[in-house]
Amino acid sequence: MSKVITPQEQDYSKWYNDIVVEADMADHSAVRGCMVIKPHGYAIWEKMQQTLDKMFKDTGHVNAYFPLFIPKSLFEAEEKNAEGFAKECAVVTHYRLKTDPQNPGKLIVDPEAKLEEELIVRPTSEAIIWNTYKGWIQSYRDLPLLINQWANVVRWEMRTRLFLRTAEFLWQEGHTAHATKDEAIEETRKMLDVYADFAENWLAMPVVKGVKTANERFAGADDTYCIEALMQDGKALQAGTSHFLGQNFAKAFDVKFANKEGKLDHVWATSWGMSTRLMGALIMSHSDNNGLVIPPKLAPTQVVIVPIYKSEEGLAKITEFANTLKVKLQVNNISVKYDNRDSQRPGFKFAEHELKGTPIRIAVGERDLANGTVEVARRDLLSKEIVKMEEVEVYVAKLLEDIQANLYTKALARMKAMTHKVDSYEEFKKVLDEKTGFILAHWDGTPESEEKIKNETKATIRCIPLNNPLENGVCIYSGKPSKQRVLFARAY
Repeated sequence: MSKVITPQEQDYSKWYNDIVVEADMADHSAVRGCMVIKPHGYAIWEKMQQTLDKMFKDTGHVNAYFPLFIPKSLFEAEEKNAEGFAKECAVVTHYRLKTDPQNPGKLIVDPEAKLEEELIVRPTSEAIIWNTYKGWIQSYRDLPLLINQWANVVRWEMRTRLFLRTAEFLWQEGHTAHATKDEAIEETRKMLDVYADFAENWLAMPVVKGVKTANERFAGADDTYCIEALMQDGKALQAGTSHFLGQNFAKAFDVKFANKEGKLDHVWATSWGMSTRLMGALIMSHSDNNGLVIPPKLAPTQVVIVPIYKSEEGLAKITEFANTLKVKLQVNNISVKYDNRDSQRPGFKFAEHELKGTPIRIAVGERDLANGTVEVARRDLLSKEIVKMEEVEVYVAKLLEDIQANLYTKALARMKAMTHKVDSYEEFKKVLDEKTGFILAHWDGTPESEEKIKNETKATIRCIPLNNPLENGVCIYSGKPSKQRVLFARAY
């Protein structure tokens, strides 16, 4: 293939964009800030969806769907939430177009078709969902209410990047209601653990679990929990969030229930979400200068078989072997493609599947059939082995496990190597400029120090790690006492 990926050492941003486009994951669209997710990219997202959906259902959640449009009055009901998203809202004001009398070939907004109330295109669904829950919840018998939604949302971003930050993106958002504060907090932490499990065991991406500072928490939440990952360039990526909403939305929408004693009380709430931003996380966690690298558990095609032949007779024999092997692997829940396209040469196919990140490639030629062997290449290490045909089935199953484990081990080692402890502001700035990565440093707990550090260095507190060891120290900025280190980084 003639496609060339810009080396990440030369231009990391260009490298990332090259992989998204050249690996056929997504493309820019005619709508500013929006993307087209192409079949290969969407197939990976579907694997993520399927996996997460099962994890949600295994923890007792069910799916529903709520409207894309939110009446402005409902959106305003929870003031902190409305204020937090106000600058990103797309607003519908009219419901009809008409032909321009001055220019019959053009359409204009019909001024007589103005909506009585403006509609917000959902940036998040708390408002419409909690307005709905008011009619669903009357008694403790209706709780807990554990609902998830797969949907699109719109946040009018000014600076966009495919998958990482787009005006419209796909996600899931869980919204649950509980009888007690403790139950809601337990739910918030449980879903954070689900996200961390998915990130580490499926995406092969190590994460730090923590809680956000007041400055960084979700608008309308009492607490925001998060998982933070570190990309190859040393920048952090927020990979998932789980919010304890307290009774804020229940009070805003008057969602009350009769408890077991017959007394009325507001319910306790959570919300949690992961988005197509995870596609960006996958790319930046594992890919290289040859293209995309996909963890086997999320690969749409885990194994590709490529025939190498000189005659139709030779192809027929290879095809018989390939189809038999394909069935054997599929019985073991391994996804396989036999790439017998006659429009492309084997070298082109090798390069294409390497670029698109297929974890394992099996090459079979006429000489291989005679020798009773095949060539097996693994994408993560770009290495090859000659394997006996009778051993291929077992070898491939084990190799997929090895690749998954190797990607995680490599990412974990990188995160550990790029996590630094600092004790002074000068050292903090030096590490940011020379090494990047996560920085563990003392902070005095005040929004003022947090904001000044952010403004001066563009580094933010990614989280206060859970199970953080307590240690006495002084804030790197103010010199005031501190009892623990927090996690700083520059971020996407």
